[in-house]
Amino acid sequence: MDGIFFVYLRGMNFLGHLFFSNDDHQLMYANLNGDFVRGRDLSHFPKKLEQGILLHRMIDDYIDHHPIVLELLHQLYEPLPKVAGIAVDLFFDHILAQYWDQFHPQALDKFIDGFYAAELENSYLYSDNFKYMLARMKENNWLYQYQFEYGLMRACKGVSSRISFPNVLDTAHRVFKTYEEEVEKSFFGFMEEAIPHHRDFLAKM
Repeated sequence: MDGIFFVYLRGMNFLGHLFFSNDDHQLMYANLNGDFVRGRDLSHFPKKLEQGILLHRMIDDYIDHHPIVLELLHQLYEPLPKVAGIAVDLFFDHILAQYWDQFHPQALDKFIDGFYAAELENSYLYSDNFKYMLARMKENNWLYQYQFEYGLMRACKGVSSRISFPNVLDTAHRVFKTYEEEVEKSFFGFMEEAIPHHRDFLAKM
């Protein structure tokens, strides 16, 4: 994205991970940090950071195995071989941004501004790679760009260029237009089940 730096996050990518973080800015940061942390032993982290990493992994696992998503992946495999899963993550963030008002009481720009303005607590516990990614995200306002067609296009092209194998993800924005009805139907069906599931998970943390 913006041709400089992009870290692909599995699951629903950046905006989706933030959406499921219960409006808690420190949990949002910890959640995004999930792809920068390896291993199962998280006991050396403060509670909030540990919770965010676990939340991130749960989000990834939930979407990876949800039957609605698996059916959509089957439909998209032919036009997007090997990268359909990545494309669905980007598509879902695109749709979430477009229909944000249906899912959250705060306007998208206000939600994003609040996250950007929040101080990163215990920053020494976050890797330099994470902090660099975060700086690029804020500088280029990636989260807000998701709602626009050009934002989806740039995200697809940016991730495609950083995948280690030959791929057609750079064409995914056009595939989205072809399958838009099917993708939107899958997204809304997924969210109907994902929202209470994630709410229950957070309540038990």
